[in-house]
Amino acid sequence: MNYNANKKGYYGEFGGSFVPEMLYPNVEELQNKYLKIMNEESFKKEFQSLLKDYVGRPSPLYFAKRLSKKYNTKIYLKREDLNHTGAHKINNTIGQILMAKRLGKKRIIAETGAGQHGVATATVCALTGIECTVYMGEIDIARQAPNVARMKMLGAKVVPAMSGSKTLKDATNEAIRAWINNPVDTYYIIGSVVGFHPYPDMVARFQSVISEEMKWQLKEHENNENPDYIIACVGGGSNASGAFYHYLNDSEVKLIAVEAAGKGIDSGQSAATTILGKEGIIHGSKTMLMQTDDGQIIEPYSISAGLDYPGVGPQHAHLFKTKRVKYLNATDDEAMKAGLELCKLEGIIPAIESSHALAVLNKIKFKKEDIVVINLSGRGDKDLDTYINYFNF
Repeated sequence: MNYNANKKGYYGEFGGSFVPEMLYPNVEELQNKYLKIMNEESFKKEFQSLLKDYVGRPSPLYFAKRLSKKYNTKIYLKREDLNHTGAHKINNTIGQILMAKRLGKKRIIAETGAGQHGVATATVCALTGIECTVYMGEIDIARQAPNVARMKMLGAKVVPAMSGSKTLKDATNEAIRAWINNPVDTYYIIGSVVGFHPYPDMVARFQSVISEEMKWQLKEHENNENPDYIIACVGGGSNASGAFYHYLNDSEVKLIAVEAAGKGIDSGQSAATTILGKEGIIHGSKTMLMQTDDGQIIEPYSISAGLDYPGVGPQHAHLFKTKRVKYLNATDDEAMKAGLELCKLEGIIPAIESSHALAVLNKIKFKKEDIVVINLSGRGDKDLDTYINYFNF
């Protein structure tokens, strides 16, 4: 079974490139050049150097002793929260800003939900001296105020998306509109494994550094580069794609993706796409998405600003359909309690997105000798207000 994209950007029946005519030259240029550029020695050298000296990679693989004791198994945390800017997002933005430079682009646009991708994009634009505009839903701007301030401090212009649910989907719509209006000099840095080809494949490749490191780190810790389980949260799905990437063909490694069930699968306020969604096209690719019978997108909901996307990346749709990855879900309440548990057991405050991955530990029957890796995709500084309001601290 092939789990990666073919030349036209399809994962099985999902993926592709459904783009407005105005964008076609830009997208075609990227499709034709991205792999060639990524394989250039000078690109690889610059990318690796920035990951090491600027981002602070490799991120540690930490044995969570007290958490392991509680769940009676061996739990490791892949500490993406320790990256510069506080999440896995920077791995991708470093790669894409180098791509934009080699394509001669003068201006960067991006969308963001939780704000981590916006901060990571603003960071690399400051690093390279390129103008940056970030589109963010009005609701997300309110609930992620610290990240909005960080983007502005880094020199980015933050533009609110006022339509629809005023969250990530609408920010993406606005970014695509802006690109249509400035197709020649502008490069769009997409933050997840969503959108039209080549973005899902390109973002997954940049994020694959996560599982690349995991292999040699597990070899050091356990003398075995393959764990029994890898668990990661999924909104669009880039941190999960990165954590799964080098294990997709190792069938003995069980891959678990955790979506946001919000206030409950049947509550009408959820973002559990693989359960509630059906096949359709969103933001330029065919995938699984939440929609009405006549094809209108159902607004997603999650307490976590980074997981309330109405679809998943096309690779995730393929991994779900082929059953290579098991898709579970966690409610707001389950995620918040799991996040607080990590704080108290390990002294680590996780992003609420990552807390969804932690929330399924009590839903899986592990053996004592199992090796379980949880991708801790981000840190919880940005979510302190949500934690404070939820727990009445």
